[in-house]
Amino acid sequence: MQKSQKSPLYRRVNTTAHCVRHLAGGSFADERNTKQTIRSEASRQSMGGKKRRGLDYTPLFKFLLSKVGHEWNAVHAEAVRRLDRSDPIFWLVALHEHERKDCVCIDSASLYSGLYVDEAGLLQVVNPAFNPYSLAPFCRCCTHTFNGVRLTPHVSSLRTSILPEQADTT
Repeated sequence: MQKSQKSPLYRRVNTTAHCVRHLAGGSFADERNTKQTIRSEASRQSMGGKKRRGLDYTPLFKFLLSKVGHEWNAVHAEAVRRLDRSDPIFWLVALHEHERKDCVCIDSASLYSGLYVDEAGLLQVVNPAFNPYSLAPFCRCCTHTFNGVRLTPHVSSLRTSILPEQADTT
């Protein structure tokens, strides 16, 4: 990578780690080397080659959140230059009003603020009042994050879940 070139807005995930799903196998693996396909075109095809797995777009999401208030066209152009594909941008950014969401769930445990482009062409947060303190983790087994900040159970949310139980026992 040259000095003038910026780093990509995605990173490769360690896919050899424990409990990483690889989406292996498939129908083509079962169809190879059968009598019907030996002479067919299917026997000359590749076995799948380059799969798009093991990519983490967290740097992209942090980049977009850092560019709130900036001109959308410039932000979009820079993001596209630094990505392998452009569709992850629109996982967070809504171009139309009916697509806006306060909170966007990227995977089972990563939440981010929803973004949109306003009438002036600036990138904005859908609901600026939405923060990590307005959310609680969904379960105790996973590490949930909101904009990269870990969600922890709050005293107020614990009280609301404990009070009804205490009312039944007393």
